[in-house]
Amino acid sequence: MHKTVSRLAFAFSALLLAEPAAFAADGYFMIGYGPRQKALAGAGTADQRDAMAISANPAGIVGLERQFQLGMTVINAERGYYTEGAPRIVAPGRVESGRPWFPVPNGGYVQPIDADSSWSIASYANGGINTAYSSAYRRAPNGGVFGGGFAGVDLEQAFMSVSYARRFHTPIGPIAIGVAPTVAVQMLNIQGAKVFAPYSSNPWELSDMSYDWSWGGGLRAGLTWGITDRLRFGFAASTPMWMSRLDKYSGLIGDHGRFDIPASMQAGIAYDLLPNLTVMADWRHIFYSAVSSLGNPSFPITFRSMGDSNGPGFSWKDTDSAAVGVEWRYSPTLTLRTGYHYSTGAVRPLAVTLNVLAPILNRHHAAAGVNYALTKNSSIDLGFVYAFKNSLSGPETIPQLPGMPFGAVNAAAKITPWVQAWELTLGYNYKWDAGDNSIIPTHF
Repeated sequence: MHKTVSRLAFAFSALLLAEPAAFAADGYFMIGYGPRQKALAGAGTADQRDAMAISANPAGIVGLERQFQLGMTVINAERGYYTEGAPRIVAPGRVESGRPWFPVPNGGYVQPIDADSSWSIASYANGGINTAYSSAYRRAPNGGVFGGGFAGVDLEQAFMSVSYARRFHTPIGPIAIGVAPTVAVQMLNIQGAKVFAPYSSNPWELSDMSYDWSWGGGLRAGLTWGITDRLRFGFAASTPMWMSRLDKYSGLIGDHGRFDIPASMQAGIAYDLLPNLTVMADWRHIFYSAVSSLGNPSFPITFRSMGDSNGPGFSWKDTDSAAVGVEWRYSPTLTLRTGYHYSTGAVRPLAVTLNVLAPILNRHHAAAGVNYALTKNSSIDLGFVYAFKNSLSGPETIPQLPGMPFGAVNAAAKITPWVQAWELTLGYNYKWDAGDNSIIPTHF
């Protein structure tokens, strides 16, 4: 009985961690939003040229034509884990998750006010991720990777930002500043966790409660600085997205259902090697450890501790990433892009037991893309990102049991979650002619 309960406790923890799993990402933040940012592997804080600019740097909308973009990203992710030795919590062997396909939409609109100011609105998302592990694994009566049958979670995160930006002409060059109040929403459904009651501070709001919604928001801001005619600098930052509690799962999520979206900041430079050839380099930092439900230690897990204010989190550390992108505007109708993105990992080796259902482990990403002008006003964008296979190994950890008040590390077992993925993003862009004030395009 104690063995079954311990397995189920860890299944619950892993389900919770599965919710933010983005597969070409820094932790669970997408490396970029929209096909251009994807094709440049997330570079471009200092060089924005389309209607999704607000999602990277709100100051980047100044100087853009009136335009809109609609896009869709399709993610294909392969992930799972394998074990060595004699695990006591997870199913042994090589195990792979189902549900590999995920759609993620985006859209944006930019409206110039005058030559030095603009406003914009955009919607984008961090995921729309599902995780499903079949009940076919393990010879236990209920099957499943933790002996508790089917394990599944569905979380979607979406954002809407409205931005205003203005450019100032200074002795050191033009500087644009933009601010973007942002509304965020999370939708979460967890199944198969009812038996985790011994480890929950609120077993009545634990599992199988259908979808719960969490609303909130924060502020994004940014600046761009034209150092010379060819060299530009950009900086953008976001406060945390302070979210309402996920009350239906307050017995699972730390701080009684509080799951804020971490703050972040990003800086970059862009240099025009030629009038039609631009090289970009960016750095980004995400403050995962500042969110208690993510940053609190994941070990030990004790009875009735899950969901408490100081209850277990996932031991996530902050991440840093670097991106390099190149854009070649080959002709008036054709633009070619490519990029590379590297991210440090958020997951610590001691937390891999919690991470087998959500291997947030991406490090190396290669990207490429193209923009093709269909007409003077319309163009299509294509962006492709490949996240190379990566894994992380660590010992299995065991929660509290009678006679084991602080749990234990099972040195006889090693668990290795892994992930590899690719993303394909397609976008349509429309730019109005100068002086065309029509609400709906009159020609394409």
